[in-house]
Amino acid sequence: MLRYLTKRILLFIPTLLAVSLLAFGLSRLAPGDIVLNYLINNPFETAISSPSDLLNAERNYRQAANVLNRDKPAFYFSVSPKAYPDTLFKIVIKDRRETMEKLIARYGNWPQIESYYQQVRALDLKILAQPDSLSRIFVPFKVPLRELYAAWQEHAIDARLGEMETALANDSLLMAAVGNDFFILKNKFQTVKTEATPGQLNIPAFRWHGLDNQYHHWISGFVRGDFGMSVFDRRPASDKIKPALFWTLVLNLAGILLAFLLAVPLGVWSAVKRGKTFDKITSLGLFMLYSLPAFWIGTMLLVFFTTREYGMNIFPGPGLGNVPSDASWWEKILLAAPHLFLPVVCIAYPALAFISRQARGGMVDVLGQDFIRTARAKGLPEGAVIWRHGFRNALFPVITLIASVFPAAIAGSVTIEFIFNIPGMGWLTYNAILMKDWPIVFAILMLGAVLTILGMLVADVLYALTDPRVRFKE
Repeated sequence: MLRYLTKRILLFIPTLLAVSLLAFGLSRLAPGDIVLNYLINNPFETAISSPSDLLNAERNYRQAANVLNRDKPAFYFSVSPKAYPDTLFKIVIKDRRETMEKLIARYGNWPQIESYYQQVRALDLKILAQPDSLSRIFVPFKVPLRELYAAWQEHAIDARLGEMETALANDSLLMAAVGNDFFILKNKFQTVKTEATPGQLNIPAFRWHGLDNQYHHWISGFVRGDFGMSVFDRRPASDKIKPALFWTLVLNLAGILLAFLLAVPLGVWSAVKRGKTFDKITSLGLFMLYSLPAFWIGTMLLVFFTTREYGMNIFPGPGLGNVPSDASWWEKILLAAPHLFLPVVCIAYPALAFISRQARGGMVDVLGQDFIRTARAKGLPEGAVIWRHGFRNALFPVITLIASVFPAAIAGSVTIEFIFNIPGMGWLTYNAILMKDWPIVFAILMLGAVLTILGMLVADVLYALTDPRVRFKE
């Protein structure tokens, strides 16, 4: 069995690797700038009135990028056109890096583009260094200059340069202060256009970046249990996931256990009484229950069973009540149990019809087999025939459903947790998406993938333990 488990685990490694690459790629394609989200105050949206302000803003950005490992290459290697430098990742400010990438894709001559970009920044710093008494005259010049940081289309850059040249022509003081630097900038962009090397864009280049890259730090941290850092409140992601995972496990495992305890006997007896009144009534009732949406049932349960207006203030309202954070896990469950009853019911009832139909289908097939007729011919009690001989051989569909318990327990139920205000994984994922807290979102995605594979492994083992016809193949 050990060899069998080892083989299965080794087979799952490529799947986990593929999922991790997909999750990592999606996290890097997520909208917005994660570094700016991490910074409490966006330094590039606040007033910058001096060179020190700009330099401090850039330094704060680089420090935040370092904390989030965004100042490193994305992967162990890269394959890109030869025109792109292998150090482009060192331009850590996302908007500026993307502008440089677009300029390279258009012109292909990185040295000239870098020189042009450095001149834009130098001119920006020179304007910021001017006395406050002259700050008014730089306004019509500074605005288009700042827009050059994000401009990459030729007509857009020419338009901004034209605005700046018009401002210079209308103000002699402005011309005297920065005129020479402006014409240097204009000539540098002209050089970018005239010395373009589009042929470099057609030559592929392979570059090795080593282990100090974003993916390696992310996946190695995940293996160690370090899921990164929340960009919303700067807390370790594990500190936010652990309590949410606890309540989701309690809620979903209780709901799934309740569903199995009710659905399996219903499915078995429906198969035994196939076509009879009991089978028809239970099938109709379960499918009617299954058709009711969980969010509607949850809302109705809250309205009718937690409010005095309807005379049925039986259960407490949403939330978990007063549960001390330092209480043991068992004490937390006992204190929150009255609050968890209704959400557990909401999670359990949609699964009743599906699980019972699977159990019924498996039993119908088994009850028609020759060995069941043989058992009855031997005079065995009907209960022994059904449960000892029939049910064990009909467990395959039910075991397959058990494999889905693990990902359900990690993902949680967003709707139910939202309605009942349960701070579980579904609620955490929902809030993380709204706040663009992508490290939390993709850590949950990876945990879901790991739990899904673990569920498949548990199902394989249960197949062999419950059915003697299945053997561990080594």
